[in-house]
Amino acid sequence: MNIAQEKILKLAEKKDISKMGFREIARQLGIKNPQTVIYHIEQLKRKGLLYFDTKQRQRVAKPKTFVVDNFFKIPVVGSANCGVPTQLAQQDIEDYLTISQRTIRCSTPKGLIAVRAIGKSLNKANIEDNSIEDGDYVIVDCKKQPRDQGDYVLSIIDGAANFKKFVRDENKKEIRLLSESTLDIAPIVLHEDDIEDVNYLVNGVVIKVIKN
Repeated sequence: MNIAQEKILKLAEKKDISKMGFREIARQLGIKNPQTVIYHIEQLKRKGLLYFDTKQRQRVAKPKTFVVDNFFKIPVVGSANCGVPTQLAQQDIEDYLTISQRTIRCSTPKGLIAVRAIGKSLNKANIEDNSIEDGDYVIVDCKKQPRDQGDYVLSIIDGAANFKKFVRDENKKEIRLLSESTLDIAPIVLHEDDIEDVNYLVNGVVIKVIKN
């Protein structure tokens, strides 16, 4: 997001800019050309960062999932690798997905985030009959923790994010993060005693894949 868009969002947090003229917005923000304001407002709307509520008041999107007209607005908070954890984890909101509540099958939006998948190591996974392919949007419920066998998770290893199938071996005290892929990709194996040393945590459980 550039400086002009940040200025527009800050103004929109204080005022309903839909009732202001573009020249007035430009004047208040020190932007020379009103056409620049029009362009950036449209970009913010496209990203879901500006939206209209049920009373047609212009609002600034919240930094978490919220509800508008029975739709969940789910923040896209970055990307995660489906292979080795090389893509750095980040919590900067890039966009919002608009998804109906019936589609997501969740009673509350609390704790939901969307992450864009990178890589092919889960292109044979089965999540409601969908695999995870490069560029797909993956919906994660951060309130959930995985069962010992079979859940797909968004995990963070030493500051890097990845999607994997989660398997716990109680006898060996190991956590295995597995790929399900057309490629030959080795698992990531963590001993439970090493979890703190490698800064490992499960950020949530995958509940849905939105094909891109």
